[in-house]
Amino acid sequence: QVQLVESGGGLVQPGGSLRLSCAASGTIFSINAMGWYRQAPGKQRELVATITSGGSTNYADSVKARFTISRDNPKNTMTLQMNSLKPEDTAVYYCNADIAAAWDLRPRNYWGQGTQVTVSS
Repeated sequence: QVQLVESGGGLVQPGGSLRLSCAASGTIFSINAMGWYRQAPGKQRELVATITSGGSTNYADSVKARFTISRDNPKNTMTLQMNSLKPEDTAVYYCNADIAAAWDLRPRNYWGQGTQVTVSS
């Protein structure tokens, strides 16, 4: 089975920083685009940032200049460095990726289980 697992969430004060990580595991042939999404209570899940296999990035306007997405292709990992956090950043953050399993070779979309980020004073 191909799986995505997030880590690094927690409670921070406004202006603080957190670094989220996402690790893909399983019989992986390739990983295409990856991204971070978040969902606050009562809100729709929204895009935070994406990164292609070649390293091209895209950010939501609300996090641009504060968050940085990156990936390590040989390690099948992705990170989200979050700086200058605001209370409005509070949400469950989800890892997402298009992955081709070695036994299938057809890319499928996968979600992690989510990690809670709470920004509060």
